[in-house]
Amino acid sequence: MAKSLISLEPHVERAILVGAPLKRTNARHQVDEHLRELERLADTAGAVVVGEMTQALDRPNPSTYVGSGKIEELRQLIAEREATVLIFDDELTPAQGKNIEGDLGTRVIDRAELILDIFAVRALSAEARMQVELAQLEYSLPRLTRMWTHLEKFHGGIGVRGPGETQLETDRRLVGHRIKILKGRLQDVKRSREVQRQSRRGTFRVSLVGYTNAGKSSLLQVLVGGDDIFVEDRLFATLDPLTREVALGDHEKALVTDTVGFIRKLPHHLVASFRATLEEVHDADVLLHVIDASHPAWEEHRLVVDGVLADIGAQGTPVVHVFNKIDLLTPETLAGMRERMARLLPDAVFVSSQTEDGARPIADLLLTMARSRKPLTRLRIRASEGRLLADVHARSEVVTRVTDPESGDQLLEARVGPVLLHQLEVAGAVVA
Repeated sequence: MAKSLISLEPHVERAILVGAPLKRTNARHQVDEHLRELERLADTAGAVVVGEMTQALDRPNPSTYVGSGKIEELRQLIAEREATVLIFDDELTPAQGKNIEGDLGTRVIDRAELILDIFAVRALSAEARMQVELAQLEYSLPRLTRMWTHLEKFHGGIGVRGPGETQLETDRRLVGHRIKILKGRLQDVKRSREVQRQSRRGTFRVSLVGYTNAGKSSLLQVLVGGDDIFVEDRLFATLDPLTREVALGDHEKALVTDTVGFIRKLPHHLVASFRATLEEVHDADVLLHVIDASHPAWEEHRLVVDGVLADIGAQGTPVVHVFNKIDLLTPETLAGMRERMARLLPDAVFVSSQTEDGARPIADLLLTMARSRKPLTRLRIRASEGRLLADVHARSEVVTRVTDPESGDQLLEARVGPVLLHQLEVAGAVVA
């Protein structure tokens, strides 16, 4: 089972955040926003932020990521704030993490490790736990040497040096073997999911994607009309994909899947291990890209999600942008956003899961899409086939119905999906 790096400690961690963007990147202009997100990640993991430090870098110090002067500042800050952990906003190399810990005597984790920790705590299903454990093991494999630094004080000691090296190699083999086992099990999960998807062929399938905490789960809850969907105002509230049938009206329905939220600098091991889960996105007929319209960095969030979709090979699936949480915008801001999106993303819809009928634009949009998949079809059903006639009324949208005066056959115009159409033809209906 995956183990948490922070949240399962018996005491509350006191964290100092470290942001060190490169000067040549746009991140240096957004360092405060990035640190606020890192603070929310730390809070989700169960830590209390007691301080922060930033430095704009020409390039990372290969030894300690930040400069030697900042290392001394961190030493003082750690003592003043009684910090127990440093959290870097960027991914550190194994050597950098080891060197900083050695210099400061304080545990160091980076953004990737923090996200992995949150996933470890939030993973509930067996599948999610396997996915997180795989990502953690692949992340830790090149860092095993750092984990064995407690043997260095015996360097050269009789009877110690060899066993220490042997233990390290043993751990590497054990980790490698466990990774192989998990990958095999996740392949079984992938095959099982493929069987499930095959059974859904012909059903209108929709996947909700978006930045973490954009409100996907809340929208699904409103669309379903129930309260059995877990919703929490925290990052990564949902890890396991959740699929619900949504009635759209006019005998139309859709299978809507809520997927794990994305985030900037998402660890690539995590994306890889969750690939089986994210393949739900591949088979969707349409992706609803949910955006928190009230967030000041929503444009960056949109690009991050687009990047992850491209990374998993889902950029070919039709996408509709859904601007959520518009109840938090002023009328002037909302009007300006609508005007701008009319030019940039003309198919975008604006919704709120917190207001009455606030999600109606999504349901209307999905109904239109579902209908477009079912062309208007002319059917002739014999008068004796009452059960077949009832089935057409129950499972399709009947536009017109008249009786042939000579034969008594029922002549219908209806919007019929490909699966039902095939079943009707086998049952004896005549398609005009």
